[in-house]
Amino acid sequence: MIKNIISKRAVIYPLFMLAAMWFGYFLQTMGFFSSCFGAIIPLVPEGLLGVVTSPLLHGNIDHIIGNSIPIGALMFLLYQFYPMVANKVFILGWLATGLLVWMLPPIDIMTGQYMYTCTIGASGVVYVLAFFLFFSGVFRWNMKLLTISLLVVLYYGSLVWGMLPEELFYNLQEPSKISWQAHLSGAVVGSIIAFMFKNVGDRKKKYIWEFPHYYSEKDDKLWQEYKENHPEDFLELPYKKRDDIWDHLEELRKK
Repeated sequence: MIKNIISKRAVIYPLFMLAAMWFGYFLQTMGFFSSCFGAIIPLVPEGLLGVVTSPLLHGNIDHIIGNSIPIGALMFLLYQFYPMVANKVFILGWLATGLLVWMLPPIDIMTGQYMYTCTIGASGVVYVLAFFLFFSGVFRWNMKLLTISLLVVLYYGSLVWGMLPEELFYNLQEPSKISWQAHLSGAVVGSIIAFMFKNVGDRKKKYIWEFPHYYSEKDDKLWQEYKENHPEDFLELPYKKRDDIWDHLEELRKK
């Protein structure tokens, strides 16, 4: 039986997540989840619902398309190369990121004023997956997983700038609608989870001589003493000399 190269979970789970996101967006367009219902509202009890529901809600079509592509790609990499911890990483990352966003004081760092916002979108989960995949390869130092880390950096390295307020780079007429708090929370949570699970699943292969208690004859004093005191036990066994065809040349001619 030929073993499947691509895991079924690596295909089904991302598709299920994308279907849930688009269904949530469809409900929004139909009038459900209006106003801030289902969003994360920092330090407000009603906003705790958003810890679960906010990644499934999006502000507009561009918002959901922008999150759908990285969610699909990063979830595929997660379930393909980290099958043993994929569910834990995804669920724990989802909830921990949302909870951290809810706990952060809603302060505008440019003005210092309190500014209550409604945070929706799956970008926090995107940052969890990206930073988990990157740091897992680094922590495990496995060449296959390091390749995944480099792939994530190549395609999603610019995510780093999303962890900072947009106001630091542009003069905006109104406050940015991009939640850098969700991005930063996802990055922190993803990095911590990568460290937590660094010893689970694939990691760098360690050869026997790399272990601190690897046995070596040179370090075995009793064995070395025995070899010195009983040299006769280590003499080469007698063997028959290999025949040389030229020594039998005359005999062959006579025949």
